[in-house]
Amino acid sequence: MRAFEIVSADGIDSLAINDRPQTQLGSRDVRVKIHASSLNYRDLMTVLHPTGRATLPLVPNSDGAGEVVAVGDEVDEFRIGDRVATLFFQRWADGNISTTAMQSALGGALDGVLAEEVTLKADGLIKLPSHLDYAQGATLPCAALTAWHSIVEKGRVKAGDTLLILGTGGVSIFALQFGKILGARTIVTSSSDEKLERARGLGADETINYRDMPDWDDKVLELTDGAGVDHVVEVGGPGTLVKSINASRVGGSIGLIGILTGAGGMVNPTAMMRKSINLHGVYVGSQRMFADMNKAISHHQLHPVIDQTFEFADAPAAFHAMHKAGHFGKIVVTMS
Repeated sequence: MRAFEIVSADGIDSLAINDRPQTQLGSRDVRVKIHASSLNYRDLMTVLHPTGRATLPLVPNSDGAGEVVAVGDEVDEFRIGDRVATLFFQRWADGNISTTAMQSALGGALDGVLAEEVTLKADGLIKLPSHLDYAQGATLPCAALTAWHSIVEKGRVKAGDTLLILGTGGVSIFALQFGKILGARTIVTSSSDEKLERARGLGADETINYRDMPDWDDKVLELTDGAGVDHVVEVGGPGTLVKSINASRVGGSIGLIGILTGAGGMVNPTAMMRKSINLHGVYVGSQRMFADMNKAISHHQLHPVIDQTFEFADAPAAFHAMHKAGHFGKIVVTMS
């Protein structure tokens, strides 16, 4: 079985395809032929900076979709031929996240899925919505579930609410799609007019080019008659959080998801305190959240937005594409 491995801290071009032995099938194990794997910013950071994150060699990527080819004796949830997606956290069924869950992340604490085949516990997989192909299904485990967790579980966004979405990457585009099926008014930011036009094509109600309008938070307040938004999908981190707080309404919420602007910086908590803002750290989600999300995806026949696909042998090129940060939606590696 072939798999890409992070073998050193020398970056993307040090990714190597190596042969790995087939894992023996345990009683609760499921063997999956991987057909597609999507990339997340976290996967890129693990490849670029593996030291201290993982034990090498490590198979990267948390998100995969494929076909069940074997099941253990005590597995009754899946049958051979079932179409499944991986769970980012292999041990987070429901409830609040825990240390145990954090230690079960694919492509980090555990080997990931940028491989021809993986063997996982039955609890670490979920069936795909029937209308999605494998490439689309591979986009769900991290980006889609993170967006769902932020706006549904934490933000409690409902019809008529206003949702501010920073950027047009994987999480952000899923947030836009979920916001629209919930009936929310959506405001999307980007530095690219082309991407903003594509966002409007997906139903964005308002768009702001933050390069042309550095004080984009003031524009958000203007668009909401000074009230601010109900929920922010915050992927920038220290470089955008202060503005997100300013753009939020009194009693609003912010889902802190990413650190695309860096890992440093300082935030004065006064404005957050005075506005009684609920700031939630959001790190993917549980198996139960995934099941709820899949019901909504199936009911609304939602199709994930894929920007580019790469063949398995060209997986390093997919990481280079993500590093350039020019994508709109998801980048996917296909196995067949």
